[in-house]
Amino acid sequence: MDQDELKILKELSESFGPPGFERETASIVKKYVKDFADEITIDKLGSVMFKIKGTAEKPVILIPAHSDEIGFVVSGIHKSGFLTFNTLGGWFDQVLLAQRVMVRTTRKGDRLGVITSVPPHVLTPEERKILVTKDKMFIDVGCTSKEDAEKDGIRIGDPVVPVSPFSVIRDGKIVVGKAFDDRLGIFAAILALKRVKEQGIDHPNTVVGAATTQEEVGLRGAKTTAYSVDPDVAFCLEIDISSDVPGVEEHRAPSKMGEGITILTHDGSMIPNQPLKEFVITVAEEANIKYQLSAMPQGGTDAGAIHISRVGVPSIVLGIPTRHIHSHVSMTSIEDIERMINLLIELIKRTDKETVTSFTSI
Repeated sequence: MDQDELKILKELSESFGPPGFERETASIVKKYVKDFADEITIDKLGSVMFKIKGTAEKPVILIPAHSDEIGFVVSGIHKSGFLTFNTLGGWFDQVLLAQRVMVRTTRKGDRLGVITSVPPHVLTPEERKILVTKDKMFIDVGCTSKEDAEKDGIRIGDPVVPVSPFSVIRDGKIVVGKAFDDRLGIFAAILALKRVKEQGIDHPNTVVGAATTQEEVGLRGAKTTAYSVDPDVAFCLEIDISSDVPGVEEHRAPSKMGEGITILTHDGSMIPNQPLKEFVITVAEEANIKYQLSAMPQGGTDAGAIHISRVGVPSIVLGIPTRHIHSHVSMTSIEDIERMINLLIELIKRTDKETVTSFTSI
């Protein structure tokens, strides 16, 4: 993976795009796919779809990844100028305090802030032992009154995201940054389709990559994308929870960073099509691509909406093991990202009409 390709991931990671506010991320996707995509469409919920045509119109393969990141939205402005907020997506209270955030206003641009709460110096010993919950926190943007904040253009409903620069560490082996859930998936989809197109790789199908919206608040963009594309099969790209962190029991999250992509056997929203699952495993093994089987008893992905679109879509979730997800900063292996791209290319080459028919034959 060269520096130009990593630049795409950096732009995606650092872009501003909580649920319902994904336009900046969508514009980056559009910028990087316009040179190779045969067709680009954007649905009315903001999802970007980019198509490459193979030697056959059917089957249609959908490769979606969601463009939104977990974030916040301003819920009120205190008389002192501090902001209250609601969450967009799932945040664990303990990861929020003392973190920098960016508030995006419509009228006055971006405003840097920090999530804070009552200083421990003025708390009793008993109060210090109590976990500070989100409803007791606020965002400090440096204002001293509500009027100050309003003059800065801040309004109820303004979106907020973490501030977390993208970095490459360990001699180019590991990347660190925000919004890897699920900008990693978008990045893999872009590079896989780009390489197929630019290298002239034959494929007996039509492939549609998609950057879907509002996954973190209910798989909303996946619904409109699946209806629009009407795919015959879907390879949904996601991150996966890496268990190689102290305190995480392996049976709760079996995948490990750097040990290969993951094939999700089930989650809280979907049990994958079983012949499709075996097909993906076979392709990975034949192509010598390292993989791990994974399971997630709770939660869900875009595949949860896509697999029940129209009359049903054989679907499976492919993941990149990632540490510290749903926080201000995550970490993953570049080698696993490359493995995901290579697997997608192999799947695109081998997914023909006969193969897709076999997924639902009884």
